[in-house]
Amino acid sequence: MLKPADLLNALRRRSSEALAPLSRSTHAALGQSQDKSQVITSPPAPNPTQAHIFTGSSRPLSSLQIQVLERIEACYQEAEISLKRTFPRPVTQFSLRGKSAGTAHLQQNRLRFNPVLLRENSEAFLTEVVPHEICHLLCFQLFGKTKPHGKEWQSLMLTVFKVNPSTTHSFNTTSVTSRDVEYRCACGPIRLSIRRHNKVLRGESRYICKRCKTHLTAI
Repeated sequence: MLKPADLLNALRRRSSEALAPLSRSTHAALGQSQDKSQVITSPPAPNPTQAHIFTGSSRPLSSLQIQVLERIEACYQEAEISLKRTFPRPVTQFSLRGKSAGTAHLQQNRLRFNPVLLRENSEAFLTEVVPHEICHLLCFQLFGKTKPHGKEWQSLMLTVFKVNPSTTHSFNTTSVTSRDVEYRCACGPIRLSIRRHNKVLRGESRYICKRCKTHLTAI
């Protein structure tokens, strides 16, 4: 198994065939997405918060989200200096739900982050989650398809970003864990998701048991 330093030297040798810097039109093309949630691109610019493309949302970015974008740009600049080649900036979204802090969509060159966990774990997000997900994109662009947290990814985390290559986060996910509510029908108790329960409370929906055909009532 290659040591991180040996692997980094190999990366630098491969970077002799570095890609030419992307044109403005190429950066603009990377900002296009079929996903209609909030989308921001982070092009290489002195102030990365001044050149973002928004689609599908008019909500302004929070200060923490702006810090994430600035951190993304700083990480890419570190990677370009270390690996001596340029990399296209990813599309960035703050639309991830559930227990995951972030995810990288390799072929789309896209990053998604969980806005709730960002608010609750801002420091760890900036120091660990952002470089973690960026390394997935860099690995794909340097090596193609590899093991998600294999030796290539670990080497980039250690040698480029000086971050411990932990594969999972340890955030408290209580606030993003789905809860359900107990209801009852003629058959007995049955549980509804919190989303359906809220619809019942708002008078938007009523639910019927598929077996006994009676309306569900909250216990």
